[in-house]
Amino acid sequence: MRKFSYALVVFLFFAMMAHAQGGLLGKAKSALSSVKSGGKGLSSDDIVAGLKEALSRGTSKSTDKLSAADGFFKDAAVKILLPPEAAKVESTLRSAGFGKQCDEAILSLNRAAEDAAKSAAPIFLGAIKNMTVSDGLGILKGSDTAATGYLRKSTTTQLTAAFHPVIDSSLQKTGATKYWKTLFETYNKLPLVKKVNPDLSGYATQKTLDGVFYYVAAEEKNIRQNPAAQVDDLLKKVFGGSK
Repeated sequence: MRKFSYALVVFLFFAMMAHAQGGLLGKAKSALSSVKSGGKGLSSDDIVAGLKEALSRGTSKSTDKLSAADGFFKDAAVKILLPPEAAKVESTLRSAGFGKQCDEAILSLNRAAEDAAKSAAPIFLGAIKNMTVSDGLGILKGSDTAATGYLRKSTTTQLTAAFHPVIDSSLQKTGATKYWKTLFETYNKLPLVKKVNPDLSGYATQKTLDGVFYYVAAEEKNIRQNPAAQVDDLLKKVFGGSK
């Protein structure tokens, strides 16, 4: 009865993915039949192992992409700009001829994020390693970003603690703190303006987290929906059905 319930979960999952490849529904039926007859069906261990493999690949690919040079800076989807509360500051300074300083501050924010992204992979792997059977089945039955949600819940505190000092150090190293200080000292000297002093490191840390999870979610969707992304036998067994 237990094996049949797992088979039903898998069958429903394949049925939802049928639009991605015409033969998937047939494969799902084959997998269901195999489990019911005591053949080579998917066990709970298969499911969790497959999900762990998918998450390991997805998170590694995401963090590798973002930690490379220009991983944040030249990607419009995750590029970090000056904080919204600094928009008026930036506009005023650019119009006053300080565009270069604004550009240098933005570049430094993104370089700090790229440095911090390198520390995400081992934290993700730790959370993936600790995934339970219950977690795995919940992810399999969940939305196309259910695994990303699991990782966000499991790792945000650790990632924030890991990212913040790296970003703070990187901002010092790349000169962002200097540029930031220059920007706001210059702005605050202008007449009739309200002084602004947001937490640059805290802001960059949150934007780095947003960027990392953006691409983890994208990779999860790709592995769930794209048979070509299921690159080994274990992933094919969980996401592609029986051959």
